[in-house]
Amino acid sequence: MTQEFWRPTANRERLALRAAMLAATRDFFAVRRVLEVETPLLVNAGVTDVNLRPIPVTLDGREMFLHTSPEYAMKRLLAAGSGDIYQLCRVVRGDERGRLHNPEFTLLEWYRGGLGFDPLIDEVSALLDRLAKAAGYDGRSLRKIRYREAFEQVLGIDPLSISLTALVKLAIDHGLDRGAAAELGRDALLDFLMGVVIGPTLGKNEWLAVTHYPASQAALAKLDPLDPRLALRFEVYADGIELANGFEELADAAEQRARFDADNRERAARGLPVIVIDERLLAALAAGLPHCSGVAVGFDRAVMVASGAQRIDDIIAFPIEIA
Repeated sequence: MTQEFWRPTANRERLALRAAMLAATRDFFAVRRVLEVETPLLVNAGVTDVNLRPIPVTLDGREMFLHTSPEYAMKRLLAAGSGDIYQLCRVVRGDERGRLHNPEFTLLEWYRGGLGFDPLIDEVSALLDRLAKAAGYDGRSLRKIRYREAFEQVLGIDPLSISLTALVKLAIDHGLDRGAAAELGRDALLDFLMGVVIGPTLGKNEWLAVTHYPASQAALAKLDPLDPRLALRFEVYADGIELANGFEELADAAEQRARFDADNRERAARGLPVIVIDERLLAALAAGLPHCSGVAVGFDRAVMVASGAQRIDDIIAFPIEIA
């Protein structure tokens, strides 16, 4: 342990940039009359998503979780009549540490009533332009491509029709351990290829929205009424970094319950903890979630792109090792 082990990892210049971008974010939504809200850090139900590890916490003998996203609570607000809302908050996710990851990070999440996901993508681009200007840079142009198109352009495959055998071989060819590849399903293999091969090529000097993910990766998104093989889900990339994940929101409680149940079956198959379903969220959906689209933006990553930082540690004061 060095004598100066107490020092923060981000310098004052980058902390000042971060503060300016936080102020610009609040101004962006104030002009649009989107209400800022706060929801609990400690929640009674975790997320079932197999790609996330919610952190359990025992409080006065009661098991709770640190939230991985404010999504469920914000949807309860929407169902109760809040109107358009946004939130800047800290979230915590296990098994996430690396150049772009710290287990505790800042998430910006917002919901817009009456919008499809295409207009929301445009608003994400407008926000990112506003943050770039707060950092002293010009905005970028927005381009949209479909998930299928991204795979075809980079890997020359159709992700909707490629055989599992061919997908396993492709993942191994790109560095995935042979044993691990043999145990993974289609979506996990596609996630690997998107994260390791395709994602780092996306969004060079532009905001690039990847849209229409496979229906099996819909999570909390509606399916495309024109092609039910696809979900009304998008991600936005810049300089090879995923910045945003958004949906045209599913409002069908029965369908959402079925997806949560499927998640838990997959969790059990992978030896992961089964998560009790959030009945309050399902009750809110059943009561009536207004037609809306929502998106979560990794705020720390947005600061990285604006500042040119190569590691998340460079734009947060205290990563987990020195918290």
